[in-house]
Amino acid sequence: MSRASVAQRRIVFAAASGLLQYPDEDLVGMATALRSSLPQLPRESAIPIARFLDHLSREPLLDLQSEYVATFDMKRRNCLYLTYYLNGDTRLRGMALWRFQEAFRQRGFAVEGGELPDFLPAVLELAAIGHEDMAVALLLEHQAGIRVLGESLDEMRSPYADVIRAVEITLPEPSPEITAAAHSLAAQGPPVEAVGLEPFFSVDSLKVRS
Repeated sequence: MSRASVAQRRIVFAAASGLLQYPDEDLVGMATALRSSLPQLPRESAIPIARFLDHLSREPLLDLQSEYVATFDMKRRNCLYLTYYLNGDTRLRGMALWRFQEAFRQRGFAVEGGELPDFLPAVLELAAIGHEDMAVALLLEHQAGIRVLGESLDEMRSPYADVIRAVEITLPEPSPEITAAAHSLAAQGPPVEAVGLEPFFSVDSLKVRS
């Protein structure tokens, strides 16, 4: 884990939250502001973010958007919804999503755009705006999934691997149990609902109002 201060961790979480969302003109425009914050960060966090910002500045917006879809919408191992890794699309995921929803609700924070509350950028934003204890607790509960995501992006040589790397550096070092769980998830994939069981409740019912 990086020995970053609270202020430095918030910068990393805010940067990663923005950079892991679908690219648009606003995101490209914020690259300059993000770059200006890098000198405030520990070197191990600043370097991967700087590499991704270099990529962001080189590529046309349409190419960035196509890359995002190909990276996160087409591959199961690159899911940005944290509960998917441990729970798959099972009834257990419904309860896990409810815990995220309650964490946001208790802090008066709503996920915009109809996203589910386990959307990684949303959890990172929660940490960045001053609710780090709760947000990091949620991230650590799903650290094995984050590790699977990072390893998958590394294997693809995706620029997004650098963003996940910056997040992982900022979190506590994964325990041997988390590392083993990540290896198991990478090999076997997330759980599958048993035949004949109805979902606990629908995913649509969990969308947080903006």
